[in-house]
Amino acid sequence: MSVSVCDSGHLMPVDEAIATLLAQAPPPPATQVISLEQALGRVVAEELFSPLDLPGFDNSAMDGYALRAEDVPAEGGYLMLAGRVAAGQHSTVSVQAGQAVRIFTGAPLPPGADTVIPQERCRLYGQRVWCPPVRLGEHVRKQGEELRRGQTLITVGKRLRAQDIGLLASAGIPRLKVYRPLRVCLLSSGNELREPGEPLVPGQIYNSNRYVLGALLRGWGVDVHDYGVMADELAASRDALTLASSECDLLLTSAGVSVGEEDHLKQAIEELGRVDFWRLAIQPGKPLAFGNVAGKPWIGLPGNPSAALITALVVVRPFLLRAQGVERVLSVPATVPAAFEWLKPNKRRQYLRARLSPGEDGHLRAVLHPQQSSAMLTAACWADGLVIIEREQQVLKDEPVPFVSFAELM
Repeated sequence: MSVSVCDSGHLMPVDEAIATLLAQAPPPPATQVISLEQALGRVVAEELFSPLDLPGFDNSAMDGYALRAEDVPAEGGYLMLAGRVAAGQHSTVSVQAGQAVRIFTGAPLPPGADTVIPQERCRLYGQRVWCPPVRLGEHVRKQGEELRRGQTLITVGKRLRAQDIGLLASAGIPRLKVYRPLRVCLLSSGNELREPGEPLVPGQIYNSNRYVLGALLRGWGVDVHDYGVMADELAASRDALTLASSECDLLLTSAGVSVGEEDHLKQAIEELGRVDFWRLAIQPGKPLAFGNVAGKPWIGLPGNPSAALITALVVVRPFLLRAQGVERVLSVPATVPAAFEWLKPNKRRQYLRARLSPGEDGHLRAVLHPQQSSAMLTAACWADGLVIIEREQQVLKDEPVPFVSFAELM
């Protein structure tokens, strides 16, 4: 049992909070072997090596004619056709001096040939083909030029994308070892919350955080266990947390960690485990907490929808990815010119909803949405990503600002 260490006026810097979280991330879950078709978004648990050269043989990068470069005069000249070879075929023809072989993309280079000329650059006259000047090795994919047998294909901790799966398929790997998905318990807090489709009475609102956070978690490869809404009562919060901690690897809640008299979640956490910090130097999203419940990690997000979204993207995402075994978890912002002025220094790092738009010179600039409220999601729906304004910073128009896209974060 522990009392929060950040209940005073001190605000923990965002980078320090992320570093603290990563240092306390649990080891990744147990491993399992899955088929390649199931691997999208999964995290690799063993280093994979190529069992063969890629490409496995010299082959043509174009539809055209395979030949010996030394046979084509500097001004171009005629060669005799000696056969053809298509993809999937083994050439039975060797290219001799003064000969060319009709070849198609992906087909193995015939013995003796060292160069391919695209068909659109040649002219065919019966059994003769006129070829323009060539460079040795042109349009030939050399055996092993992409990867050599035994070279690393994928490293441990890589979260697989479509292109990674394609590379594994190219190497003929049908199954691989990955970490099982992290089981994350998602709970909402608030007596005022109702589900979409239910009628509202005065004072009630729809529960958007449940859907925002659930969608983010699934996009990050997490197995979401949705425990619904906890009543704003100490006993109800304690019971829900006890059950969730027995069934999941990690707990994520929204609302209930502020200083209001009806925010009982924080007290329930302290009774069941530990609260390590709960006030960050971030806007939106200051009331964010971290600790554990019965030994299971817990993160408490603020209740305002945009605050919950942004703190999840900035702070929770790296922690969840690391807990799944991912090595590279921190996003790297791009730098773009500001199409705005920001003359309001703040004691917290600000994440402003923005989109990239071409200026008069055609270069992309960051444009801010006029509404940056922590309670509204409209700006986030309009935006491409987030502009980062550091603490006590002012920004003048055309000054460079960090920008991280939602595509990278989600």
